Order: sequence, then structure tokens, then C-alpha cells
Amino acid sequence: MFNHIYIEVIKVTYKQSKLKLYRTVIRPIVTYASETWVLKEAMIQKLLAFERKILRRIFGPTKENQIWRVKTNEELDKLIKHKNIINYIRAQRLSWFGHVQRMPDTRTVKEVFNWKPLTKRSQGRPKVNELLVFSTSNCSDKLAKDRKGCARHARKV
Repeated sequence: MFNHIYIEVIKVTYKQSKLKLYRTVIRPIVTYASETWVLKEAMIQKLLAFERKILRRIFGPTKENQIWRVKTNEELDKLIKHKNIINYIRAQRLSWFGHVQRMPDTRTVKEVFNWKPLTKRSQGRPKVNELLVFSTSNCSDKLAKDRKGCARHARKV
């Protein structure tokens, strides 16, 4: 009887240590610099699927009526108490926002964060860039290395 209880205690502590390893090593590596990410729905779904895959490996299957089955997303969500990777990223972004707000106004990061563009971007497909035209024209590498010849060629285009 005590042997069975001992095994269950070991299983629980083993799962807790694996979960702690995931939270302290794997998740910070996956979410490195996530404060600057633009989280689109596709990226959110990929991150959640990645996390669920790891959590299913940690917690293993469930035995129900003598049949083994994979844990559902809701069961995994309850086991981690709704502290998923997306909530972690949102908390990191909020922390970074507070950090930037506390910076002095002379810091470059703060200046970039508070920067307002002078004009709006034009709607639709971007216009053809002159540099793009120049790079796709018949300008050889030899001509590109010759500054005067390259400048003459640029004036012709």
C-alpha cells in the first residue's frame, strides 16, 4: 500500500520538476525578444500548439475506464492554471512597456517609441523604387565598381 503511494508522489514531483524546467529554460528561449513581436493569429496558434505538445509529453496520457487517451486542451489549461505562453508574452510586453516609460526622454529607445511619422503611407502597392530599377538594369559588376561610370549609367536611366 505504501509503495503505491510512494510511486504516485514520485510521479507528481517528477512532473512538477519537468514543468519547472519547461518554464525556466524552454519557454524563455522560445519567447526571446517577444516584447517586440507582432502577434498575429497564426503565430499565436503555432505557439499554443508548441506549448500543448510539450505539456502533453510532461503530463502524459490519462487512463479512463481502462482506456488510455490524450489529455484535451482544456485539461492542459487547467493543469497549468491558464498561464499559457501567450499570457507570458503579454506579461513580458507589459513589463517592457513599463521599463520604456520609466526611461529618461533622452534615451534612443524612448525617442523611437514616442516617434510619430510626419506623413501617412500611401495606400496600395508601393511605387517602383529607383534603386530597384538601377539594380535590375543592365549594370554589370565591373560598371558598379567604377563610380563615374555607374553615375553616368544612373543618369541615363
